[in-house]
Formats: sequence, C-alpha cells, structure tokens
Amino acid sequence: MLETALSPSEFVTTARAIETEVSKFIVGQTQVVRGVLIGMLAGGHVLLEGVPGLGKTMLVRTLGTALDLTFCRVQFTPDLMPADITGTNVIFEDESGVRSFRFQQGPIFANIVLADEINRATPKTQSALLEAMQEHRVSAGRSTHHLPEPFFVLATQNPIEMEGTYPLPEAQLDRFLFKLQVPFPSADELKEIARRTTTGQPVEVSTVADGPTLLRMMAFCRELPVASAVMDYAVRLVTRTHPEDPASPPLVKQYVRYGSSPRGLQAIVLGAKVRALLEGRFNVALEDLRAVAPAALRHRVLLNFEADAEGISADRIIAEVIETN
Repeated sequence: MLETALSPSEFVTTARAIETEVSKFIVGQTQVVRGVLIGMLAGGHVLLEGVPGLGKTMLVRTLGTALDLTFCRVQFTPDLMPADITGTNVIFEDESGVRSFRFQQGPIFANIVLADEINRATPKTQSALLEAMQEHRVSAGRSTHHLPEPFFVLATQNPIEMEGTYPLPEAQLDRFLFKLQVPFPSADELKEIARRTTTGQPVEVSTVADGPTLLRMMAFCRELPVASAVMDYAVRLVTRTHPEDPASPPLVKQYVRYGSSPRGLQAIVLGAKVRALLEGRFNVALEDLRAVAPAALRHRVLLNFEADAEGISADRIIAEVIETN
C-alpha cells in the first residue's frame, strides 16, 4: 500500500518548490502554471489552449525537468497514426530463428506525455488516447498493457479557428480534468522573455520531486474532507450548466446545448481540494470551487449555434452560473 503520511506543510513546500523551478524558465503565466500543477496533483490530464509562441510546450517540458519522471513528447501531425502513439505488435525473431509477435511500446508509455498541438491530428489519431487517459492502459490485439504510474497527458492545442486544426471529440475533451487558456504576456513579461532568451546564460532547472512523492501528494489530496454544504454547492454548479434544469440561469437556457458531465463535478471537487491545500487550508471553501470551476467546466459545456453567432463563450456561461449560485 502506498504510504500517504504527509503533513500539509510538506505538501505545500514541495508544490511551491515545483512552481519555483518552473518560474525560472517560464515568465509570468502564474495562473496557468498553478492550474497545471493543480490538475496533476488531482491526478488528471490538462489541456492548454493558446496561439503559437506563448510557451505552452516549454512550460510542460520545464515541468517534466522539475519532476524526476519519464517524459515523452509526441508532435501531433495530420499523418500521425494511432499506433505511432500507443505502439504495435512487431515480428521478432530469436537466436534460433523462431518468429513471434512482440509488443513494441509507443511514446505513451511515460509518466508525462506531452501531446503537442493535439488538434492538428485527425480525430482517429486523437481517439487513440481515450483508453490511455481514462484507464491508464493500452489494448493491442488481445493483450492489455498498463501504463506507468503516475501518468499524465499534458496536451497543447491551437485555437480551433486556426487553419489545419481538427476539433477534439467531446468524449476526449471530457477526459481532460482542466482546460486552461494561455493568455498573451504583458509588455513587462515580453521584455523579461526577451532578456532571458537572447543572452548566452542558460537557465538551470533542478529536480525537486519524484514519482513516489507525487503519488503520495495525490493520495493526500483525496483525503481532504469536504463539508456537505460545499459539496451541494459544487453539485449546483454542474447541474445549472444544463438548460433543462429549472434553476439554470436564462443565459444557459438560451445558449447551451448540453451541460457538463459528472466528470465536471469530479474535476471541481478534486481541483478545489488541491487549491485549498496550496492556500494553506485543510478544508475546502466555496472560493476554491469558484476558482477552479472555469477550468473544469469550459470544455464540458457545449454551446448551440445561436451562441456561436452572437459570440457567447463558455467562460461567460460559467461566470453567469457562478454569479447566480
């Protein structure tokens, strides 16, 4: 059994150390870094969306350096096939000349998998991640192969309006615990980026946590209690994203086609537990739920054509749900 003996101070110290190491290389983006860390400590996968050049890939690579975990990057392209990710059975010949099939592991057999520009691959290839993300295993032929633990998919994608992109299927979007928007840096941050990247001084990122430590932190988060009233509030946040719910706000009834799945509730509760610990509290507050709700729900709320025509975003819908709860 995994040893979970961990104090809140040890949890916070390790988490802050990870953030500090990432900030050595990544300028600004503190909320994005915190969101990725919360997603990982909650045991989930994270999707980062933003235009090219904002440091999404570098953020994930730096995080992989700060953690003593196996790391693999997959560059998604239109000609990428599912077997290129999961692996395939190949013919193997031993010393005596006997041939047999042997499973050749793909790049998904790593602790941290960076799915770079995931929406540039076809939906067929995107769906190769479904079983791995949900069940942490890969099926090939009649055999099932388990992935190493911990296992995280940190994916980046360009806005779907950009040329050469394929929208992720709803079923796959639902597998991501969080979807984070990566904003354009401020003028001061741009200046600091230029200073750091145009000189000959390399930035050294130290390793501050390993796999067993991360697993203990993940287990510790799940032990945090949630009061009944707080859980009821989380449930209301999810149910009121459904237009058929009598208590949902008018904006939801008018512009939402489908509301969040139960995974949205799991994401809110787990994310709130991690945030509470990072804030130095041993209890989950309503402010924790409100803070993580946009990242947990924005990719799970499906809008209708009217919303697209009028420029209504999922974030605006979620903000309305939070304000009316």
